[in-house]
Amino acid sequence: MTREQQVHDIVIVGGGAGGLELATRLGDKLGKKKRARITLIDASPSHIWKPLLYEVAAGSLDSYAERLEYLAQGHWHGFTFRLGRMDGLDRKRQEVSVAPTFDEEGREIIPRRNFRYDTLIIAVGSVGNDFGVPGVKEHCIMLDTPEQAREFHRRHINACLRANTQTEAVAPGQLTVGIVGAGATGVELAAELHDTTRELSSYGMDQIEPDKSLKLLIVEASDRILPGLPPRLSAAAAERLAELGVEMHTRERIVEVRADGMLTADGKLIPASMMVWSAGIKAPDFLKDIDGLETNRINQLVVRPTLQTTRDDNIFAFGDCAACAMPDGKGFVPPRAQAAHQQASMLVKSICRRFRGKSLPEYVYRDYGSLIALGRFSTVGNLMGALTGGSIMVEGVMARLVYWSLHKMHEIALHGWFKTSLTTYAHFISTPTRARIKLH
Repeated sequence: MTREQQVHDIVIVGGGAGGLELATRLGDKLGKKKRARITLIDASPSHIWKPLLYEVAAGSLDSYAERLEYLAQGHWHGFTFRLGRMDGLDRKRQEVSVAPTFDEEGREIIPRRNFRYDTLIIAVGSVGNDFGVPGVKEHCIMLDTPEQAREFHRRHINACLRANTQTEAVAPGQLTVGIVGAGATGVELAAELHDTTRELSSYGMDQIEPDKSLKLLIVEASDRILPGLPPRLSAAAAERLAELGVEMHTRERIVEVRADGMLTADGKLIPASMMVWSAGIKAPDFLKDIDGLETNRINQLVVRPTLQTTRDDNIFAFGDCAACAMPDGKGFVPPRAQAAHQQASMLVKSICRRFRGKSLPEYVYRDYGSLIALGRFSTVGNLMGALTGGSIMVEGVMARLVYWSLHKMHEIALHGWFKTSLTTYAHFISTPTRARIKLH
């Protein structure tokens, strides 16, 4: 059997946007033709596009309606899905270890397993980084998973129901949401919560006055919101949030989170009844120095421009869990959905070339700009980014349309143009019969 005729075992760990796109395309290209066995491993049975989690948390998106079942996607596209959470690696035996899976009562439903690979691709994404700040785990919710987003939504709805049925007026601070971190997640969540709370009031929760009862505040250690994006985009977003009544506390570093609020470095307590932590990210803890692979201080696997790990050519990593240096040596590829999409597209070519014994392409990040959704009818952003040596500022309907199209591009990568067109049409015609906000 020649090298090209060998059936390779390709294991992809992580079914986020990049991992699922890669599994789908490799399954179509190699799995269906029996040229490779493609296995996707993820701790969840279903996928939802992570940039949508702020909408799930605010209640404007039904995560169950938007989710995609990995088993079905694998059946349609020539890869195998295995449920479980990777927690170990044996590079010598070329095996990944997957922890047992338990049900809600603590009973084991899937035992520990090992999966052999010829090529391993790690795309486990990122989780919130609490930086060791006391009280974060006890009093804050992070928005890393649909479960966490739904938990925040349940708490928010319950707080609103409680406030609406109490005999006395809503007390100052009773409905105060404090968001630590003014990156895209924090900013978009604040704007979306403003819109959905107004919707609650229009549905009959007349005790809740959106502009008085609900208080939204963002706390950011940097000198401006959206510190990783261009200043003029940050300024436009800040102006819009101010119009919505969102309080913005910049240059404030949180050193402790308490049940009743957030303590800053200068000793000021910022009261809040519910708190969300979105102040930073890190790769999952199990990756730290896993079986001798090189990792950085936030657990990311250090990779070369080919996206191969620095100490093992058989292991690739991409997306938020990988530290890939920029070609000019100035910083690393930012943890953004567009980077994961670009890297997944390149890896499809890389894996095919690797099987044929050819050299691998090197990844070069292309910045297509940034878009921030600020509620139902407002979006700001800059397009093209580094491609033009500058950027084009966009706002309003055009920006909202481009933002919407990003999700559609992800769906097209998973389902193709025809199915995506059908589901989009079905979504639009069912809009009049759906509530604008989930009430449970």
